Amino acid sequence: MPEHFSFKSYSWSLGTTSFRMANFHRKVEEQLMLLYEFWNNDQNIDRQWSGNSATQVKYYEFIKSKGFVSGDIQDDYSKKAKTARQKTSGLVDIGLIDSDRRLTEVGNKLLSICETGEFSIDNEFHIPSDSFLYFKQLLKTTNILSEGKVRPYLITGIVMESCEDYLTDDEFTYLLPLCVSKETTAAIIEYIHIYRNNNITIDEIIKNVVLTRYNYPAALHYFLNSEKTPEDIMSIGMNRDGIRHDACYVRLYEMLKAVFIDKTYSSIQELFQAARNIKNKAGTMWRALLFKNTRKATEFNDLAYNKFHSITDMNQFDKMFFEYLHLIKIKTNLTDYKDLNRRYLNITDTFLFKDGKVSFTPIFQNYFKTSAGYVFEDAYSECSLLERDCQLSAINEHLVFNNDDVLEVFNQANNVNLVSIEAVYDYIENDRYSRFRELIDEKFPNDVIISMLDDFETRQHDNEIINKVGSDADVPTIFEYIIAVAWYRISGYCGNVLDYMNLSLDSNLLPRTHAGGGMSDIVYRYQATADYPKHDLLIECTLMESSTQRRGEMEPVSRHWLNYMIDVNENSYCTFVSNNLHASVISDFRMRKSFPMYRNDTEHVDGMKIIPLNTSELKVILAKSISYRTLYALFDSAYNDTSVISPPQWYDVTIKNKVFEI
Repeated sequence: MPEHFSFKSYSWSLGTTSFRMANFHRKVEEQLMLLYEFWNNDQNIDRQWSGNSATQVKYYEFIKSKGFVSGDIQDDYSKKAKTARQKTSGLVDIGLIDSDRRLTEVGNKLLSICETGEFSIDNEFHIPSDSFLYFKQLLKTTNILSEGKVRPYLITGIVMESCEDYLTDDEFTYLLPLCVSKETTAAIIEYIHIYRNNNITIDEIIKNVVLTRYNYPAALHYFLNSEKTPEDIMSIGMNRDGIRHDACYVRLYEMLKAVFIDKTYSSIQELFQAARNIKNKAGTMWRALLFKNTRKATEFNDLAYNKFHSITDMNQFDKMFFEYLHLIKIKTNLTDYKDLNRRYLNITDTFLFKDGKVSFTPIFQNYFKTSAGYVFEDAYSECSLLERDCQLSAINEHLVFNNDDVLEVFNQANNVNLVSIEAVYDYIENDRYSRFRELIDEKFPNDVIISMLDDFETRQHDNEIINKVGSDADVPTIFEYIIAVAWYRISGYCGNVLDYMNLSLDSNLLPRTHAGGGMSDIVYRYQATADYPKHDLLIECTLMESSTQRRGEMEPVSRHWLNYMIDVNENSYCTFVSNNLHASVISDFRMRKSFPMYRNDTEHVDGMKIIPLNTSELKVILAKSISYRTLYALFDSAYNDTSVISPPQWYDVTIKNKVFEI
């Protein structure tokens, strides 16, 4: 009988891969709302979660009815219960709910923020209130591993501080999570310095740190002395789900031996198929290691040169197979967790992920260089306050924001001589605008925006839109963001665009979606020039289908606009941008010019200037680099046009055709 080598964790992670979801930020908020609603239903108040599959299945069916999960598990009772546990596990990890899936004190605090939409900045770090809450939670979050306890956020701070205040993408993905103790953290830091001098590879570091620990040496010793039966090969895989899940490696071992030991090159196609039968990224990595083309291989010339070519005996071959079996498994696992680790860290708004590097944002980088950095000493201990809504100083007494200390560190780090913490905030805000300008010019030039507008019109490539932006936002939010970017460029990069957006942006200045609603999409404020007076422009955006646009947008846009004119600035107008303008919407907005609109019995406006604009025309405006001063005159002329024609014809004659004629 083969020996059993159980899997033991060699890395930390934030969350589990089963909790990985698109629109991560919004999904966390939505699920808090769903859990609150579920437990406050009279039928569920007295139910128990732990060990109670019936409750878990009922929760699954509840969130399915709410559209939170999709797909069809049919009547598989155990899968429904498992899905319910998986979808909530990530909230337990960061203390928003307890193990019985009830909202904790801090979970209720976040729920209150979401329900009121009060994401305002109310802290010294100038980050939104929900981000500040997540920051405190991540400081407290602990992984309990076989080697002890680690707090991933603090480990990240330790390693970055020791490595020139940044990590490369590969270091973040493959090396940082291996820091599971003081000893491994010290080793990884040393290895990173060696790696940056090109004296070691990522693969060699992983082998040195992981394959020398736990039961890997014992498994290798067993394998070298075994009969190499299918059970032997599956046993050394240490699959956490059971050895049968590694059955695919039996055929891979046989075909590797046939090609590289027996030199049976007629088996190359079978070797390729064996590698292809390994699921997901692991199979891709095996094919990339063995073949020049990961999609097809049939002959000797299709083989990529690798270490298997230099093998001269079976002992070397078996060692090589064992090493690559686990190296690829480890890298696949770390790659799977990279996205989750990044998402969790990113929701704190304390990190920058830019140019292939990870670093703290300027304010946090300097903050942790004050006495607040002593919190890193807690990296290997558990925090008992995970479920409590507490002050920073309760987490660690050194976590105090001392204005003078931050100012001194900031001046030294940036070689400036600012005289107040307010000046530091201004400096950082200017840096945000510079980064935003750089971001949009590199990531969203006009040709990219035009291409994205094509995709917004067809709605056939939503996944490509999301991947292009690379943020935690849904497509409608991305549409608003792209329209704001386009208008910023049309306006000659003038104005406080980050404030004008009324969007929630992460620390990398990309959009994120919240579960609740918000204000008008974009409010642009123009100072007086020779071409137009001082005025405000509200830009409302929608991706609704034309059939639902009339009831979905006419009333909200008019209401937003009415309130803005009464409460903020009567000297303003509105532009309604859509991927598919409906004739009734054009008609309604055109008629607002001559009809009064009332908020109550006394408050009203006599007329409203709402200019509809199709994305097809916006593409022409961008392609021709038409400026806002030209558009203002065009819109004003269209609004004041006295022709007796139908509203859709009015739009074609005074706006669409004029744009094409410029």
